[in-house]
Amino acid sequence: MKITKEEVLHVAHLARLDIAEADIDRFAGQIGTILDYVDQLKQVDTADVAATSHATAMTNAFREDIEQDHLDAADALANAPEKDESGFVVPKVI
Repeated sequence: MKITKEEVLHVAHLARLDIAEADIDRFAGQIGTILDYVDQLKQVDTADVAATSHATAMTNAFREDIEQDHLDAADALANAPEKDESGFVVPKVI
């Protein structure tokens, strides 16, 4: 499918992209190639293919909520890159 310079500029404007004049023809060719491939995919007979929502089988990842003892402060801070006597040291966020 042939994409015009105006169509590339229109899509770039919608995406708020600033495209150099020298790149417009290259992008038009690349987009055209992608659209040609999509046209090929449209020609595949998918009448007997079941609809799917995921490419892989999904199973329930939940686990039982089992009460356990919490970490004490020393264990929780053991691998901290920076710590003081009572907690983690992190950059100030304003």
